Amino acid sequence: MAAEGGHGPQSSGDYIAHHLQNLQVCKVDDAWVWNQCAGNPIAINVDSMFFSIFLGLIFVWIFGRAAKKASNREPGKMQAFVEIVIDFIDSSVKDTFHGKSKLIAPLALTIFVWVFFMNLMDLIPVDWLPELGLLIGVPYLKVVPTTDVNITFGMSIAVFCLIIFYTVKNKGVGGFISELTLHPIAPPLKGPGLIAAPFIIAFNFILESVSLLAKPLSLSLRLFGNMFAGELIFILIAVLGIWQLPLHFAWAVFHVLIVTLQAFIFMMLTIVYLSLASEEH
Repeated sequence: MAAEGGHGPQSSGDYIAHHLQNLQVCKVDDAWVWNQCAGNPIAINVDSMFFSIFLGLIFVWIFGRAAKKASNREPGKMQAFVEIVIDFIDSSVKDTFHGKSKLIAPLALTIFVWVFFMNLMDLIPVDWLPELGLLIGVPYLKVVPTTDVNITFGMSIAVFCLIIFYTVKNKGVGGFISELTLHPIAPPLKGPGLIAAPFIIAFNFILESVSLLAKPLSLSLRLFGNMFAGELIFILIAVLGIWQLPLHFAWAVFHVLIVTLQAFIFMMLTIVYLSLASEEH
């Protein structure tokens, strides 16, 4: 039980529910209220927003500092680390993206490092930051932004907008429409089969629209599902009380692979989708 692990009189269920609750703010009757947003569709998860922006600023600071202090004669450890990451991202983009764009490599770097930093928050023992938050009057605190489906959907929607942009830019509006209506089954444009063309076009449109919309959906849910499951395991380990530190360490060692792999997968799928948007069939 959670009570045995020093979490007070809470039951295990209450303890788990508390750690899965976001710090929320929403507008009710023309007034902004905290943590009274159950069922409110426009509630803002303040903790997810704070940590995602904070970690993004850390990413910019680390790489900006490394760039300012870059030296060919005496490169420091931070510069060497940043160069390794940039070379890795650059080679991945060159192997995967077959179009021409100055945006793709910086975008891939930003996605990989930012998502990695957000995922890495999952390795902090689950009670440390929430307990610190309670001391300063914050009742709920979820510190892993990628366990919030709103954050992962926000990133995937941004990627989806880029897919549409690159498709229209490289193929034109007509090319974009033709991809949705003339593939995978080419409708007959003359002869006796012409009467079936509208039905084939409608079928293609439904099929390709589902395929297109599945891209941001799969991006967001894959990252969210894996990170949420990892966080839940950490919370269940914490319920064990005195045994949580050795078990936390054992699971964290394995979870480092998941943290890194999920950031890499999100980045690679983004590159692949944008590459497809830049290519002709």
